[in-house]
Amino acid sequence: MKSAKNIRETALTTIRQEAEAITGLLASVDENFLHCVDVILHAGGRVIVTGIGKSAIIGQKIVATFNSTGTPSVFMHAADAIHGDLGMIQKEDVVLCLSKSGETPEIRILVPLIKKNGNPLLAMVGNPTSYLATQATYVIDTSVPQEACPNNLAPTSSTTALLVMGDALAVCLFESRGFTASDFAKFHPGGVLGKKLYLTVADLYINNPVPKVSYADHIKEVILEISSKRLGATAVMKDDNLVGIITDGDLRRMLEKNIGIETVTAENIMSPSPKTIEPEMLVIEALQLMRNNNITQLIVSKDGIYLGIIHLHDILKEGII
Repeated sequence: MKSAKNIRETALTTIRQEAEAITGLLASVDENFLHCVDVILHAGGRVIVTGIGKSAIIGQKIVATFNSTGTPSVFMHAADAIHGDLGMIQKEDVVLCLSKSGETPEIRILVPLIKKNGNPLLAMVGNPTSYLATQATYVIDTSVPQEACPNNLAPTSSTTALLVMGDALAVCLFESRGFTASDFAKFHPGGVLGKKLYLTVADLYINNPVPKVSYADHIKEVILEISSKRLGATAVMKDDNLVGIITDGDLRRMLEKNIGIETVTAENIMSPSPKTIEPEMLVIEALQLMRNNNITQLIVSKDGIYLGIIHLHDILKEGII
């Protein structure tokens, strides 16, 4: 069994070799690459990504990335394609074929059928002189000097090269389309990522009570309002205008000063000009504002009108942090 030192060195060598292979792809961002982007951008249909073996697995990931960034895409396994799945290819679709050798039997059968159907055939291939490369409309060269596998057999550097080039295509496509974070959010409504992209302050604060006191209210009324509304703070109003905020921290600091509370009013201990946020702002922006100011509540207001409070705990419940 190898020592820990040898295992570490093997891991580092693998990473270095794959990193060098990826750097070598820079030369492949050429006229062919630009043509591939242009063909996909102007296609009336989808991108049908196909391959076999490890290339097929990478192809499925590329399809997922395309779909989530505004390029409609479908995966078609090359072996299944020649047994009926070829029917999924429509007239306006573009076919992107992934292969290391470009010579596998399934690919050699599939390529003439695609060309006969009249669909543009784009190839990401590790052998630029292969059958697939010579038959494709445009070719992106993803060849690597060697696999990271010690025997130069198991697909390692070559599959990484396909994956990275697929990402490069996807990013070029969504930037060319002007794909925005809002567009991205439409395709990622679930999970923490989705919440960061679409959840607004209005979605959370509306479920909270709306604590408020008059600037002239006695401290006892302030304490009762903060306690009953359970948000750790209350807005302070004067003639229906927001003039300040009192938090439970303000109350503690007041008690530490040993101030007689008999005549203390909200105006005496409030923090004027509280931090506010508008309801249409994203929750992730509210969180950043809280962090920047080391606070746990924000006043929600619109056009100067006090609407309520969003608390850090509201954000924690959504799992965003």
